[in-house]
Amino acid sequence: MPEGHSVHRIARQFERNFVGHRIAVSSPQGRFAEGAAVLNGTELIEVWAVGKQMFMGFAGDHWLRIHLGIYGAWDFSGDIQADATIASANGRMGQTNQRGTVFDAEGENSLTSIGAPRKTRVRMAEAEKESALDVANSFPPEPIGQVRVRLLTDTVCADLRGPTACEVLTQEQVDAVLNRLGPDPQRDPSDVAGQKFVDTIRKKNTAIGLLLMDQSVVAGIGNVYRAEMLFRAGIDPYRPGKLITEDEAWALWRDWVYLLEIGVQTGQMMTIDGLEGEAWRKAMANRADRHWVYKREGMPCLKCGTNIRLDEMANRKLYWCPSCQT
Repeated sequence: MPEGHSVHRIARQFERNFVGHRIAVSSPQGRFAEGAAVLNGTELIEVWAVGKQMFMGFAGDHWLRIHLGIYGAWDFSGDIQADATIASANGRMGQTNQRGTVFDAEGENSLTSIGAPRKTRVRMAEAEKESALDVANSFPPEPIGQVRVRLLTDTVCADLRGPTACEVLTQEQVDAVLNRLGPDPQRDPSDVAGQKFVDTIRKKNTAIGLLLMDQSVVAGIGNVYRAEMLFRAGIDPYRPGKLITEDEAWALWRDWVYLLEIGVQTGQMMTIDGLEGEAWRKAMANRADRHWVYKREGMPCLKCGTNIRLDEMANRKLYWCPSCQT
């Protein structure tokens, strides 16, 4: 499932390419036909994300809420103008900090597809096949697979497949969704937001490993960031929130502010600090070189040498070091 940094990057791509335009909205699949009819032909006013959810504000007090879930993805085609922080194409990532161009083996942050990794191919939902996505010879391209919603301008097309949520809301309904979500430091990095996170954590008897994944506690953290943040903090994922100290809770919040910004700027969940030169390029290109514990089960901890442990917590994989995290 895309974590918070990816959704913020998708929002930036829409802001750069679609905001200020009247949008032709359709549902090639048919499942969003009613909602598409409401939005079709109206101007897109604003786009932003909170955690794993994106909100697109259209003229007439209509909002399109998208939650990609595990399988959702946006596929873009046409004359795409990249946000300064999304200088990538077909899986290539070009950094703005002059460290050089790197290639992301996961293909997660391509200009042409963001969300569930699709690289240059899309999965045909019903037949479980894969087919080449070739949009070079026509615009807009013919829909491929089960496209829930298509957003189209004169120059850019965005197709959404496989979302968990795709619905039209009023402002009042948007506010109700936001009230159920925890703070997102990309929207509000203030100490007030941080204190809300700290207070929520420290009054609960739930394991901290579960609390960090609870979107009502903090928005945007998924399995990767959960594992990496707790390792960086040296905290046992099973420790109850009420036994997390004030200082530890604040350190978690500040680390989330820090890591989320890196993710938005680079497109990668880079959680190992201090990498330079070739080590940095390797880490940007390969997930195995940029994480401390995630997907390293059975391998020696990079700090202490203890084998990284893999558990299951609430039906999600949990990676951690039983020696470093106490």
